[in-house]
Amino acid sequence: MKETAREVDDLQVLMDASHAAGTSHLREIITGDRRLTAAQVVAALDGMKVLSLATVTARGEPRVSAVDGHFLHGCWTFGTDGRAAKARHLEARPAVSAAHLDGERLGVFCHGRAVLLSPGDPTWDETIAHWTAHYGSDPTTWSDDIRMYRLKPSWLVGYGTVAPPD
Repeated sequence: MKETAREVDDLQVLMDASHAAGTSHLREIITGDRRLTAAQVVAALDGMKVLSLATVTARGEPRVSAVDGHFLHGCWTFGTDGRAAKARHLEARPAVSAAHLDGERLGVFCHGRAVLLSPGDPTWDETIAHWTAHYGSDPTTWSDDIRMYRLKPSWLVGYGTVAPPD
């Protein structure tokens, strides 16, 4: 868990606003004990999680693919090769939706913008260090055109049966 107390508080504000703005159908499903707090989401998303990432083609057609997602400071981080279709989609249309699902145990859904990270970004060093520690090698060395992104959520909700954090 890399989040500061302030980042968890900010995430909780976003999650509360997202839930309140959701449809009645969503609020009927994500309710009571199954509605996760920001602290529960952060704890449940520790480590690498397979993230279903939805992008949009130039013709407005949705595309979903799987990426390794790492939740850092209240945002997903993920990478892809520059030759991937999703890299072209993200370059032209950075609005994305993402979901991490673990059956009925956990579901985290978000919408936001994918921001291309670069060495000048204030989160670059920590992001690359985290990924390197997880995989044992610097992800930017995996190919000639690895692109790293930070998905800044504008809407996020979580449901599940995960235990509260200690």
